[in-house]
Amino acid sequence: MAIFDSSTLKIWLEENKNFLTGARVQKIQQPTRRELVLTIRNSSVTKKLYININPQCCHVCFMDKENETKRLIEIPQKPPMFCMLLRKYIENARICDVKQPQYERILELYFETYNELSEKIYLCLAIELMGKHSNVILYNYDTNLIIGCAHNVGAEKSREREVIGGVPYIYPPQNCNFWYTADSSISKMQGDINSNIDNLFADYIANDKFKKLQNKYMTLINGKLKKAVNSLDKFKNKSTDDKGSQYRLYGDLIMANLYNNKDFVKTINVYDYENNKNVIIPLNENKTLKDNANQYYKLYNKSKIANQKIEKLMDDLNSEIQYLKQLLYSINEAENIYDLYEISFEIEPETNKNISSKKSTIKEIKTNEYTIFIGKNNKQNDYIVSKLAKDDDMWFHTKDCAGAHVLLRSQNKTDELILKCAEIAKEHSAGAKSSKIGVIYTLAKYLKKPPKANLGYVTYSHEKEIVID
Repeated sequence: MAIFDSSTLKIWLEENKNFLTGARVQKIQQPTRRELVLTIRNSSVTKKLYININPQCCHVCFMDKENETKRLIEIPQKPPMFCMLLRKYIENARICDVKQPQYERILELYFETYNELSEKIYLCLAIELMGKHSNVILYNYDTNLIIGCAHNVGAEKSREREVIGGVPYIYPPQNCNFWYTADSSISKMQGDINSNIDNLFADYIANDKFKKLQNKYMTLINGKLKKAVNSLDKFKNKSTDDKGSQYRLYGDLIMANLYNNKDFVKTINVYDYENNKNVIIPLNENKTLKDNANQYYKLYNKSKIANQKIEKLMDDLNSEIQYLKQLLYSINEAENIYDLYEISFEIEPETNKNISSKKSTIKEIKTNEYTIFIGKNNKQNDYIVSKLAKDDDMWFHTKDCAGAHVLLRSQNKTDELILKCAEIAKEHSAGAKSSKIGVIYTLAKYLKKPPKANLGYVTYSHEKEIVID
């Protein structure tokens, strides 16, 4: 990771000081606790000053539209308190000077504005880009008192320097007496320094947000999968098949021996010809043999119904497990945050992601002879089957394994082309690294989506299977 050091800030300020001096702040936005966006205009030119005080990527730059999209900036409906404070004091104010204290990673924007009594006052917005100590502080330059800051640092957090409204603003302890230039300093890179800063950190932020969301989704789905598997194991242990069969056998044996035994006894000893052994059947001595037989038949029917319910629940759990495995595959296959946004409604139905104009697209392999469509996730798989597929197209999917729906469109479906599609299906599946895996294929007209089925789920017929090494 390239480093934003004091030399980088020095060079950036030298290149942009002319634009900043005399500019007006038109708009102030605070997307997150550690991000600020100031829309600044000077000489008919408008730029967005992006300030980030995240310890891992603290920096300042003018960002272009493409990198603004990469940063996935979302403006909250209710502005944070610090944002409201900045709007009150410096929105529409003019920047009269810009400075960088010697050897420091601090950018100071000085504002000329007016107070409630229409008296001219001078304020300073100190942007401190110092790793875990990064902060944005607004203070009155005339009185040197802090008005507010992005996050407060009380006496209990720091013995050396208190940063909170109402206390004097002082510089942090100086740790360096020269312009620090790290080996991987951005200042050493070729080209426009602002573009270098903007591009590097936009990519870092985009990748960081993608990895965090991917890990979050993996944790959520793995938790649900573990719960479903445990529930399935419990239901397997509760199977009542053997017990139900025993109840039916007891009822049959009692009925077959009604006239060989007496009513109102605790047990009867009968011979089971089917299993070639004597069986002692416990009875309710307050009931006749026939009533006891009927009681066992009732227990058998109750056991049978319970077992059917358990089988239904087990089928539902198996379907859920397969669906969750498919979601895990989709999360693993995601290449960027837009791929994750596309499936977010399946993972977090209550979350409404603000997806920008750039969206995930279905992968295509196209030649003059054929077109192959490959889905990355359930939404794309469903679109391939429901919207793209024509009756004569051929559909491929790994057998009993989460993976992409692969659709072949060609007038000449040769054995070589079918093998190629089967290999693609294996490559885009959870079994990609398996030594052998079965791939089923059939014409699209034999696919069917059951009512209320999970997204991307289909049944099929007339299928064939090919094993890919």
